Amino acid sequence: MREVTYWQALNEALREEMDRDPSVFILGEDVAIYGGAYGVTRGLLEDYGEERVRDTAISEQAITGAAVGAAITGMRPIAEIMYIDFTTIASDQLINQAAKIRYMFGGKAKVPMVLRTEGGSGRGLAAQHSQSLEAMFCGVPGLKVVMPSTPYDAKGLLKAAIREDNPIMFIEHKMLYGTKGMIPEGEYIVPIGLADVKREGKDVTIVAHSRMVLYALEAAEELEKEGISVEVVDTRTLNPLDIDTIAKSVKKTGRVIIAEEGPKTGGVGGEVCAQINENVFDYLDAPIVRVAGKDVVIPRNDFLEKLAIPGVEDIVEAARNLVVK
Repeated sequence: MREVTYWQALNEALREEMDRDPSVFILGEDVAIYGGAYGVTRGLLEDYGEERVRDTAISEQAITGAAVGAAITGMRPIAEIMYIDFTTIASDQLINQAAKIRYMFGGKAKVPMVLRTEGGSGRGLAAQHSQSLEAMFCGVPGLKVVMPSTPYDAKGLLKAAIREDNPIMFIEHKMLYGTKGMIPEGEYIVPIGLADVKREGKDVTIVAHSRMVLYALEAAEELEKEGISVEVVDTRTLNPLDIDTIAKSVKKTGRVIIAEEGPKTGGVGGEVCAQINENVFDYLDAPIVRVAGKDVVIPRNDFLEKLAIPGVEDIVEAARNLVVK
């Protein structure tokens, strides 16, 4: 095992898949010469050439449309959209084309493409560069949505996504790129659609994804000092959701907190809550609690930005209240 950062894990995944499969290539704004907005593609232009690492015009619609077309013709493109906020511009290609084509042609055409992007707040980038829009894409049949929280999962899931024959929305959090974690020396794959228990506990389950997993683990450490045992379930994939792993944890603890950075209204937590109710309602000892972002536009001001999203202390407080009840 060795320690790498989140961005290095992603970079390794891209290299290994480009070495393995000559049909894999990368396109997007500033992915070649600049190495990507957060450095994930750094060094790839020098090693794989401009035919396989392509800078594009600043047109999210064109980037995504080109990826869809290339995928249909047998390539495995990895398109990078600099911020998830800009995927709204690419939505026609992504939602109406990439996600639909395989079904509209009876399986005769497939769209094996990955759309990498990053979301979330924390850098003071304000309203148009800080959103958490994953819930919006979870409601698109034909499109899988992946959000890794650790370097290990980031590498394994990206490799799985590149080999997938369906379009994948691969969302990275902008505050995770510098985080570190252990990965094995050899090749490994993390299956899409499989959640992971990041910490075992017996009093309360916290279901989270992306950066909120790290917050949940911090909260669990704090709560342990108070005698509250927390189990943390990382969904890793939001669509399809691994309700079996979540349900197994709920059966053990009987109490659930769902933590997410996105706005509570229409958020991922609402869907997770509904599926828990449908599958394991009788095992609940208390109402499900959602800890989510405020229903506000993300402010530019650093202080207000922190108030708009949940922190570790919000999860700790929710768990205290839930266990006492």
